[in-house]
Amino acid sequence: MSENKVVLDGDEMRRTLVRIAHEIVERHEGPDGLAVIGIHRRGAVLAQRLHVLLCDLLEAEVPLGFVDISFYRDDLAQRTDTPLVHATTIDFAVDGATVVIVDDVLYTGRTVRAAIEALFAYGRPAKVQLAVLADRGHRELPIRPDYVGKNLPTARAERVNVRVSEIDGVDEVTIGPAVGDVAGAGASA
Repeated sequence: MSENKVVLDGDEMRRTLVRIAHEIVERHEGPDGLAVIGIHRRGAVLAQRLHVLLCDLLEAEVPLGFVDISFYRDDLAQRTDTPLVHATTIDFAVDGATVVIVDDVLYTGRTVRAAIEALFAYGRPAKVQLAVLADRGHRELPIRPDYVGKNLPTARAERVNVRVSEIDGVDEVTIGPAVGDVAGAGASA
């Protein structure tokens, strides 16, 4: 088995998130009505980091939330494992807001579809945007990110792994061979 290739190291990840934060600020006239929601697990960590950057750039508090998509997945009936459920936390009014959903890797689009469905259980936002650290292609649904850290053309037999220090002890994005079930962190977004 070949080794994983690092495509973003910790410094590059940090710079990429700073760039995405600046792009978000440029597309919004201010903090009013803007909110950030991260998809558990690594998307939630990236959302927290973006949230800090956005609050700093806008000099205002931007609402932050987290969504668990476990029970909104379209393959729930086919899964043999028990989903690991995290808390969905949306402590602000979604109605009329511009919500930026944050995830680590965009792949088929099914995770984002599930996140949008979960979000609409909390209200009707005026606009939903998507920010991803990596877009690896292979879309199965008509979903396109508004903010992309890095486009990573990949083969289906490859896996994009996003590691964050809060969970994995290191910040990096790697590409390597898919091992076993490709559903999981960085593979099925």
